[in-house]
Amino acid sequence: MKRLNPEKLSVTYLPGVLPERLTLPRRYTLTHSDRTGELFLSIGSDYDEKRVSGLYIRLMRDEVFAEFIDDGGRILLKVYCHVSGGFALGTAKWRYNIFQSELTLVLESFRYGDRALYESNPQLDNAPVHVKFSSKKRRYDKIEDWGIIGDYK
Repeated sequence: MKRLNPEKLSVTYLPGVLPERLTLPRRYTLTHSDRTGELFLSIGSDYDEKRVSGLYIRLMRDEVFAEFIDDGGRILLKVYCHVSGGFALGTAKWRYNIFQSELTLVLESFRYGDRALYESNPQLDNAPVHVKFSSKKRRYDKIEDWGIIGDYK
């Protein structure tokens, strides 16, 4: 791990999801505390709407969602970052740059936080990571290839 401090990561498995068993959909919701630097990862068959329902999180829109999907017979991890549109604080360029600088930490959090899944299913380390940046600005509305999830262990 390059940046993740495991002591600052709290992981919650939502009902119906087992740590070591891949069932699709498997979705991740990652939030954080600007004050303490703690990271909060929820893993479930749906996103953790309760975790992202607070006013501060709804204003900041700096949560990161991800999901394992079956893309025509291969499993991939699709990550979603809200850059601009709706009500989000900051310019698209500023938000895109922040997501870019923090994505290694985010992906390390997903990989480490769900490590029981990878220990039971080592082939998942070869799952490609595609990051979808959503923005009203065409320049920042794009999908990027971020290697494989095993790059972040």
